[in-house]
Amino acid sequence: MDDIMRTDGDLVRKMPCSLASERALLGSILIDPASITDILSTVGADDFYIAEHKQIFLAMRELFDASQEIDPVTLIDTLVHKGVYEKAGGEDYVRSLLEATPSAMNIADYARIVKEESTRRRIIAACSEISDMTYGEQEGVSHILDYAQSQFTEIAQGRDSRSFRHIRDVLRNFLDNLHRLSADKDAASGTPTGFSGVDRLLVGMGEADLVLIGARPGMGKTSFAMNIATNVAMSTGKKVCIFSLEMSGEQLVSRMIASEALVDSYSLRSGQINDDDWKKIADAAMRLSNTDLLIDDTSGITVTSMKAKLRRVENLGLVVIDYLQLMESERRSDNRALEVGDISRGLKLMAKELRVPVICCAQLSRGPESRTDKRPQLSDLRDSGAIEQDADVVMFLYRDEYYKTDRDPNQKEGNVAEVIIQKNRHGSTGNVKMGWIGTYTKFRTIDNEHEEP
Repeated sequence: MDDIMRTDGDLVRKMPCSLASERALLGSILIDPASITDILSTVGADDFYIAEHKQIFLAMRELFDASQEIDPVTLIDTLVHKGVYEKAGGEDYVRSLLEATPSAMNIADYARIVKEESTRRRIIAACSEISDMTYGEQEGVSHILDYAQSQFTEIAQGRDSRSFRHIRDVLRNFLDNLHRLSADKDAASGTPTGFSGVDRLLVGMGEADLVLIGARPGMGKTSFAMNIATNVAMSTGKKVCIFSLEMSGEQLVSRMIASEALVDSYSLRSGQINDDDWKKIADAAMRLSNTDLLIDDTSGITVTSMKAKLRRVENLGLVVIDYLQLMESERRSDNRALEVGDISRGLKLMAKELRVPVICCAQLSRGPESRTDKRPQLSDLRDSGAIEQDADVVMFLYRDEYYKTDRDPNQKEGNVAEVIIQKNRHGSTGNVKMGWIGTYTKFRTIDNEHEEP
């Protein structure tokens, strides 16, 4: 972007920058080289407005990463080798940085000012790009709004998707994370589902993972997803957002109460509740009300609408969608498989943008019904193979009891379910035995080991 911007009138605006703060920041590092560690998480090379300052900061980073001393001699030598300066001119400017900086004590303030001015320039650039898109009339309004929201979300969160990241910066983040994991073994786990057998295979749900739960109708996929949502909300204290496209919020809460209070779900629907059950319901309601479970039961919602709502949620820990085939695509098509493919790709991109796991329930085709072994397979995913491709984790629910025709209708349902993890981008696959209590719409862990498929 040019140094000077001219509006429709004669008003001339200069791009926001603070040359004095940029010089003082670089001078502070020369005075106290160790202070660079205090500002690396705040300021990057692209935050400097003057190209010369950007090159000086990159040279300082290069010396720091190589564990070499940062002083005028080594810095000038590095800049000369990189072709930034001739030796004489470089010496004069680098030494002028030292002379212009009284001390390194205020380096954090200098870094803050440099970052703020950089953010102002990013806002101006985003507004200019969005304005060009809008005037061009080549993009749909919903796409422009989604793009605008994503740009400002990235700016607010300090992320920059405008340019490439040097491997040096990515390595630094990787090594910092590795040190953190080695010091805290629990930090290696992603968001736990609350079911130990499943978590051993997944090592928790990873940041930005799209987790698909597939099952035939009646297998309990909604209950399984709600059990996980409740577990995450209670264990992490983060907000868990649930998009219920099939049930109303009240129906969903009825299932949660049945699972949490261990009260017969039929009693909740019929109102036949005894005094003991009332106490259980009150206790469960208190526990659930103390969590940050947020429910949206809008029908036929799109990925764009979901993102618009989720971007306003702070401290987001998990998103649950029930279920994928009831969502609407932004692009109308006679081919439902193409629409579902668009939706699944949009959900994966949403998980990546929000940096939280996204659990999505999905219906399966009738394929299992025609096989002797009725356990689901990846080919049973309904409407689109893109779902399998986009998901990081695909798990299926299977209950052998479901297919038995000689069940006693008067016998209370309490049997074994299998969570079949058929795709796991970050680890192993396998089958996990779970207890299923249909009366309470509740899953529970019943084994301490998993089976390889």
